[in-house]
Amino acid sequence: MFEYFPTNYVWNLSLNIALSSGAQIGEIDQACRPALEAAKQGDDAGVRVLTDSLVKLGDRVAKMAEADLAKGRQLSAGAKFRRSAVYYSTAERLYAPLDPDRKALYLKMLETFAKFVEYSGVPVTRVEIPYVGDTMAALFVKAPGASAESPAPCMVHFDGFDAYKEMLYLNGMPDALAARGISTLIVDHPGVGEALRLKGMTVEPQIEKCAAAAVDYLETRSSVNRNRIGMMALSMGGYYAPRAAAFEKRFKACVAWGANYDWGGVQRARYENSKIGRPVPHFWDHLKWALGKPTVEEALAFGDQINLRGILYRIECPILISHGENDRQIAVKYAQMTYDECVNSPKRELKIHTKEEVAAEHCSVDNGSVAIDYMADWLAEVLGGSTVPATQQEQYAER
Repeated sequence: MFEYFPTNYVWNLSLNIALSSGAQIGEIDQACRPALEAAKQGDDAGVRVLTDSLVKLGDRVAKMAEADLAKGRQLSAGAKFRRSAVYYSTAERLYAPLDPDRKALYLKMLETFAKFVEYSGVPVTRVEIPYVGDTMAALFVKAPGASAESPAPCMVHFDGFDAYKEMLYLNGMPDALAARGISTLIVDHPGVGEALRLKGMTVEPQIEKCAAAAVDYLETRSSVNRNRIGMMALSMGGYYAPRAAAFEKRFKACVAWGANYDWGGVQRARYENSKIGRPVPHFWDHLKWALGKPTVEEALAFGDQINLRGILYRIECPILISHGENDRQIAVKYAQMTYDECVNSPKRELKIHTKEEVAAEHCSVDNGSVAIDYMADWLAEVLGGSTVPATQQEQYAER
């Protein structure tokens, strides 16, 4: 993993996410240099130095985008708005939950991401999914050529513990799936994104309820093949995706991007051992916020139910578990445990990405392209997409 800050795993994790999402290394260096000394104070204490620098960078890049727009250069503006959204989202994810500036920055990120979509022309549509008297915000990414006459497979893409739909789009998985003829529905489910930040919807252990609502929505879209819908999620989503596939039988494929067989147990271990990697600064405040509990003890007690014990035998669709051998947050043993208990899956696969591949960290954040390619190809083979370019498909058809 690229470790700009020699003593700070949490900050380095965030930088690797940013770089895999389209950040430029020179801009990252410019933003991070002022925070080198602050990084030595620990994950929490000096983080505001880094976030302030990232926000200033985001503002500067957004100003460059506005200058492009003034000249009618929309594509260039779109590319810069994308990077600006990356820098805002990287900073926002590092804020303390109750930081008075957090909500305003989140809203700025949403606005900037919307400008990226508008001026880049990417096939991304914001949608609202009905859910228990409210809605879950989502992004629908339509595969090229998908239509009522030629409906495409589609993946429901959930998050984990600490990110949101815009970050999941920017990291490249939806584009990789689209290139293989598969659409994607990226959902801000309870505990993340707009659901948590704007509506106060906290973590739902029975995630199949949210997943079922997503499938219900997809069945209303004529461009989606309702018989070829899959489920995937990353990090804490290594619990969410298998759980959803176990109880929601409309899913025809499942990907756990980073296994999480016993999420609650990992939090207890993390509480007792500070050496276990954390995803964000102010982690215990974030835990209470996301789970909707006033104390760490109550959050840990609530988290005890978030595990896959006695559930995985219910999965009857193909499942892929993707994990890094050097994951410093979730031990490899949890990937093996997940695989071992999927006894009724007709096609189960455990893919451990290695240090040699440079994709061995948590959710392969050190080299996301390797894991994304593997998962996207696997899904294309399972759901009926394609692993060759569209131009070659046309050549084959002509023959």
